[in-house]
Amino acid sequence: MENSYIGIDIGTSATKAVCFDRSGTVVRECSRSYEMQHPRPDWSVQNPEIILAAVRECIQEITLDNTPEFISFSSAMQSCIAIDRNGNPLTDAMLWADNRAHELAERLRGTEEGQIFYTKTGIPIHSFSPMIKIAWLKEQDPSIYSRAYKFISIKEYIWHQLTGEYGIDSSMASGTGLMNIHTIEWDSDILDYLQIGAKQLSPIVSPTHLKKGLDDNFTYIIGGGDGALANLGTGAMQEGNMALSIGTSGAVRIPVSQPFIDPEMRTQCYHLIDHQYLKLGAVNNGAIVLQWLKESLLKTTESFDELFEQAETVAPGSEGLLFVPYLLGERAPIWDAAAQGTLLGIRITHSKAHLFRATLEGILFGLFSVTELLLADPQKRRETIIRASGGFGKSELWLQMVADIFGMKVIVADTIEASAWGAVLLGFNALGLDYPTEKGMGKCYLPNPDHEAVYSKGFERFKKIYPLLKDLNSEETIL
Repeated sequence: MENSYIGIDIGTSATKAVCFDRSGTVVRECSRSYEMQHPRPDWSVQNPEIILAAVRECIQEITLDNTPEFISFSSAMQSCIAIDRNGNPLTDAMLWADNRAHELAERLRGTEEGQIFYTKTGIPIHSFSPMIKIAWLKEQDPSIYSRAYKFISIKEYIWHQLTGEYGIDSSMASGTGLMNIHTIEWDSDILDYLQIGAKQLSPIVSPTHLKKGLDDNFTYIIGGGDGALANLGTGAMQEGNMALSIGTSGAVRIPVSQPFIDPEMRTQCYHLIDHQYLKLGAVNNGAIVLQWLKESLLKTTESFDELFEQAETVAPGSEGLLFVPYLLGERAPIWDAAAQGTLLGIRITHSKAHLFRATLEGILFGLFSVTELLLADPQKRRETIIRASGGFGKSELWLQMVADIFGMKVIVADTIEASAWGAVLLGFNALGLDYPTEKGMGKCYLPNPDHEAVYSKGFERFKKIYPLLKDLNSEETIL
């Protein structure tokens, strides 16, 4: 076959391998699924060996009848694994959704030291941060902490297994809460706070860093974090664009040319490469909420396609039913690991279809609350184009909801596997290969003024619920 280029996207619920041709057309793809485990309250973990096996299986299948020019990686961010000197995991991978350290994070967040750390890293003090996870191990599991040779992410673990070296690209490093986003180096003050040395972290390298495989001689490109690469893959690295991704979690990201720090510690900032940064807000509660609704609450064998069809029969606004989907606590914009979900306004006339649609709307309300923060000027927001990617890009209903709730034009990436394509673009850059500067775009969605008016009222209700119920829902007041 013609030259092929492979992007591997190591996600929270699955690893996907996507083979592209030089134009960016998907030639072949495969995936391996796995689950997030919750062995204790507030814990969200995965076995690194299971993820490694999934990656190896995907590579084996996607290269079965071709030798790619390179294989480049994208990965979910904010995982943390303690490993020993031989590279063996001492812990499971603590994921972005792991909230075990929320009490420690709350203590540090309210201090001057916590505020200084945020201004250095662009990462809010919160339990999702690997920095806070390491601090928790130091405080709560000193045996593991003292034995740890390194603290690494799942992507670093896989990179080491495939290439024999430790390394972390600057986009992944910028999400750890350990890297100074102004210098692109591990921050010495934060390392001192954790009482670890820089050698206990992987060297920071460019996202275009490459290495030959230990066993297969493939050329591997280290790539980046899935969020930054989704912007790159959808063409949302230019002013006037905003990337919106919904997978297990969700995020909105806007390109900027220098680090962005919010005085109220409500936003994140990632580095991609050179002078390309992203200001963003990530939410915990994306499509994982739909999975919970289908499997745990509705306990239905109906497919998601069937549930979406039923939701389409319900009018925008779900006839007053409103869902605040903070099932896993929440990151942006409230940064409250103890936040809880709320279903408001339920009546006997509401059906399964209403509940499913209200959940779709609630997830988007959560993401729009971040967008309202990042793009505070309504006029500038209306002039900004949303570049959509992720699994939700398969649903026309959900995409139209985005346009209606956000009041913005939505363009769907020609391939919804934007992070994998972003990884491949970095591979082209690494090897000095020519590549298309313009990727074909899919369908366009424009706001429906009637729906927009309904959602505007619904969003105002949505914003009031969490502040009103925060004290009532707090752990101290639950009987």
